Amino acid sequence: MTAESQNKKTPLVSALLQSGMIFTAISFATSLGNLWFQRVLGLGLTKQGDYGNANSAIGSLIPLLGLLPAAASIAVTHYVAHFKQSGDQAHLRGLLLGCRKFLFQLTVVGTVITLIVIKPVTHHFFGDNQSMMLAVLIATLFNLWSAFAIALCSGLGWFKRLALIGFLAMLLKVALGWLFTRYWSAAAMTVLATAFALLANLILLYWRNDLKLSGEPISPWNRDFIQFFVVSMAFAVGFYCFFQGDLLIAQHYFPGARCDDFSAVGILARALPTTIAPLLAVLFTSRSGEQAGGVVKEQLKLLGLSGVGLVCGAVGLVLLRTIGLKAIHRNTLEAATYVAPFAATMVFIGLLQSLAFWALASRWLKISILYGVLGVAYWLVLLLVGKTPEALLHAMPIAAGIAFAVMLAAWLLAMRQQSK
Repeated sequence: MTAESQNKKTPLVSALLQSGMIFTAISFATSLGNLWFQRVLGLGLTKQGDYGNANSAIGSLIPLLGLLPAAASIAVTHYVAHFKQSGDQAHLRGLLLGCRKFLFQLTVVGTVITLIVIKPVTHHFFGDNQSMMLAVLIATLFNLWSAFAIALCSGLGWFKRLALIGFLAMLLKVALGWLFTRYWSAAAMTVLATAFALLANLILLYWRNDLKLSGEPISPWNRDFIQFFVVSMAFAVGFYCFFQGDLLIAQHYFPGARCDDFSAVGILARALPTTIAPLLAVLFTSRSGEQAGGVVKEQLKLLGLSGVGLVCGAVGLVLLRTIGLKAIHRNTLEAATYVAPFAATMVFIGLLQSLAFWALASRWLKISILYGVLGVAYWLVLLLVGKTPEALLHAMPIAAGIAFAVMLAAWLLAMRQQSK
């Protein structure tokens, strides 16, 4: 590498860690606000089972209905980031226009699918609860159309702007959650609060001029993009099964109070991989655009920081579990016993996500598909054995640990082959 090219890399390398740390710091503050929202729910939802119902809808059912657009967003983020780093501005403009059209069409498809399946899906998990069905429908539609805008922003590397939007959405969610539960103590109203909080994405209109591009749209559809879209779907399925699938199992098997306790501990434990998610978002976008030279060292630092953050967070959560459960107004003896196995599970799942993001951005297609297969296998094991909270939490860290060991072995083998 020449001295000139090395100098060109230096700003990119330093900006990578800087963006990751700033994004993480703002997102950490957002995570604390989200815990406050859980406290609002804990205080406001007095009917047994409502707390679990609300979190199952928000944390599992709504993301499930948006799985297809989520996979498309991952694929688009990768391609936009790739051409942004390449410096081919003409191609980037055309690709952005083409991706907008593609994402718009897929969002419309996701909307139609949601309208078709919403009644049978909500009936299965929540019974004949019309208000919950309507709330989930509204929240899913808001989520789909918000993801439409955020996908392009991620590809362009607007991490600070996205962090700001997330923070504003959190403030709206807390305020609306308090207002709705104050006057209507029902799970459906808290789901609506999360939906209306997504209106924070309208701040993107302030930067609309940055997205105004001239030129002819370039369709992203080619052999490489189709291949990557299929793999992104496998990645999205694996991510969902590992991170959120247990909530559907709890909603299906556990009665009222037990589902409440499981959901409460899950909120605290899932905060561990959620906190490092900004680092992984920066890693993914950077890795998609640059896979050589000094940038790789910075990418490995982000990977290492995410691992250290997970372990330290898990230890802190176990030690401070009483404080955490009191903070969200769900401090019961049963919930306290769930914290350690749930935290251990989320450490493995967070590490799995780190390796999977690296593999996907590196276009290691077989490993990305392996991640999806492992996620489905993990969820099926939990579905078979997890008919009580104790049985489910006994199986979760074991199954997640085995999946991580398999994924790590495949990742190390791929790293070794790439270095040759």
